[in-house]
Amino acid sequence: MASISDLIMQQVRSATGGVQIPSAVQSQVLNGMASSVLGSLTQTAAKPGGVDLIRNLLSGKANVATSPVTALAGNMFSNNILKNLQLPAGLGAVLAGLIPKVMGNLSGIIRDRDGDGDVDLNDIILSLTGGGAAAASPAAARGGGLLGAATSILGGILGKRK
Repeated sequence: MASISDLIMQQVRSATGGVQIPSAVQSQVLNGMASSVLGSLTQTAAKPGGVDLIRNLLSGKANVATSPVTALAGNMFSNNILKNLQLPAGLGAVLAGLIPKVMGNLSGIIRDRDGDGDVDLNDIILSLTGGGAAAASPAAARGGGLLGAATSILGGILGKRK
């Protein structure tokens, strides 16, 4: 079972596949982009209305390019990663421009997985873990590792939202 970090890193690698990143900083760039996307999702989830923003983004109902979740991920990546690496301006701009692509690749993956007729927090968790209705139990949704921590945090802050 892939964690949300694994899913994000897979999309980052896909988005950066054609970009020539200097080998000395490649790991920092890839990890920085992934942590910026995850950080944006985490920070957004903690804000009032944040789960709805994430749900709309990941279910394809929101415009990826204009989403505040995407904007936050881009700002985090530019300010926390690119600024410190001192890459050529052109390369930095290309890499920053990939954030919407990564977020877009994540969108559309959320569906009604638990069969209750709507997309809610449980469906987000099941979609990120690749689960289905059989895995819809609270125990399955609260797996270990990062996903389990994110589930506990999101569930504790927001409860199951519809």
